[in-house]
Amino acid sequence: MFSKASSLGRPHSRRYNARVDHNPSRPDPDRIGVLTAAVLLAFAVTRLLPDSAIDLRLTLGPFFLIYPLNLTSLITLLAGGLTAAGMDWLLRAHPSLNGQPSVEHWLLPTLSIFVVGLPLGFLQDGNTWWIAFGIAAVLLVVVFISEYVAVDPASASYPSATAILTSLSFAIYLILLVAVRLAGMRLVVLAPAIFIVSGLLALRVLRLRLHGQWKFVWALGIALISIQLAAGLHYWPLSPIQFALALLGPMYALISLAGNLGESAPIRRAAIEPIIAVSLAWASALILA
Repeated sequence: MFSKASSLGRPHSRRYNARVDHNPSRPDPDRIGVLTAAVLLAFAVTRLLPDSAIDLRLTLGPFFLIYPLNLTSLITLLAGGLTAAGMDWLLRAHPSLNGQPSVEHWLLPTLSIFVVGLPLGFLQDGNTWWIAFGIAAVLLVVVFISEYVAVDPASASYPSATAILTSLSFAIYLILLVAVRLAGMRLVVLAPAIFIVSGLLALRVLRLRLHGQWKFVWALGIALISIQLAAGLHYWPLSPIQFALALLGPMYALISLAGNLGESAPIRRAAIEPIIAVSLAWASALILA
């Protein structure tokens, strides 16, 4: 009788021990799985929806703008909101958060949803779409885990997490630029998108690099310079990757300059990396011509 009771209690003990052994400085795998599955399900559902759209017309004097709004666009917006709420739910389990606001950790995951949703919406059904879908799944998991780790600067994995988030920020910006160029967006739609994304990404990258400092002025300046360059290059006969590289180089250079100056580097030394970055990006764009 005693052995039967102990054998019945063993599975419960194993489940309890598994929960006790969970490292709170690492995200809960169950929460990561639920959040990722929910977001990916939203993208998968868009393939089953009709392509019919309602044209939203904005008239300003003799000028007018027509933007097609369909169910795919609405679900992408809902997926962005779901990601922000899901990140907050995920981060509340972190012992170092201590009830502090977690908004800064929503930025990159939410932007990732909107940027990833662009190419997934353009691609036709087939192997290419499924490959992009798989890449998006990996990207989201990496972003969720890295943002969770980045909550605690004292964590041993913090430098790796910040490096990954910084790299992904520039990759997301590159994907956005390629996608909007392929979509042939009008400048009146393109400029606000680049302004918002470049400003938010610059703000997040600088906060990661400068250990919690908010650089709102630098982020605003980078966003303004980005849309000015985008407006100047919009009508040039550039391929999507050339357009993206021509804008990515200056953005990286400005963020690097702001970071170097924020770390009290001399102006000459602070300008070396930005100059090299712009030169390499523009040289690559020319080679790809």
